[in-house]
Amino acid sequence: MGTSPATQAERNGFRKVALLASDAPRAQEAHSMLSEQREWAPLEEADAAVVLGGDGFMLTILHDMLESGRVIPAYGMNRGTVGFLMNRFHSRFDVIERLDKARGKTIAPLEIKATTQDGATHTLRAINELSLLRETRQTAKIEVTVGSRVRIKELVCDGVLVATPAGSTAYNLSANGPILPLDSGMLALTPISPFRPRRWRGAILPDEMPIKFRVLEPVKRPIAAVADQKELRDIAEVEIRICHETELELLFDPGQSLAERIVSEQFAVD
Repeated sequence: MGTSPATQAERNGFRKVALLASDAPRAQEAHSMLSEQREWAPLEEADAAVVLGGDGFMLTILHDMLESGRVIPAYGMNRGTVGFLMNRFHSRFDVIERLDKARGKTIAPLEIKATTQDGATHTLRAINELSLLRETRQTAKIEVTVGSRVRIKELVCDGVLVATPAGSTAYNLSANGPILPLDSGMLALTPISPFRPRRWRGAILPDEMPIKFRVLEPVKRPIAAVADQKELRDIAEVEIRICHETELELLFDPGQSLAERIVSEQFAVD
């Protein structure tokens, strides 16, 4: 008896697939349904990962890949709340068939060098955004440098963020920042509740331009940095650049690409 021909997904290298689920009941229920369909591989041996949960869990998995240095395509199925980075869940789910038809989209994370008030330096990565947020009732005061020039000597605000195109529909959109097309090569620099300069509402920047924030009056006005889900407190300054050297690949069903979702979000009417 001969072996059956390999599917396109298998020819592309998806011979071993990992199945990962968040702790949410809906995700665990889906995991139980799918775990019986095939033999799943451990993540460290897999060529691709099927991720069950919401956007937060997908970000966790992508950050785990970045930290391990082993990045593989991720196909998400929404068993969370928003699911912007995920595909729809279907109970009749043939993983190889869906991976065969899925289309990939690469996204580049931010690389952040953060220095705290004690002089320690930390390297962080952010797939959605890097946010600076005031720690107390005192407003934040931040010097903003883009490229080699100081653009704002003193930004008085609740905080400021830098969002990638993939993250532009998340916190950035809630802060009235712009939605960026996925292939725009741009970053959104968005203030959070700005007070001074009063008319400044942010900027859209080429992603090759480095960005630097320096905290002013840090003792009186302490600031925390949040890179996706990781927080550092008592920040002195942060330097931000796009990291094309370590790109991530998300897989989407035909007609459900991340680029299409970014466009659709701009026409959404609640």
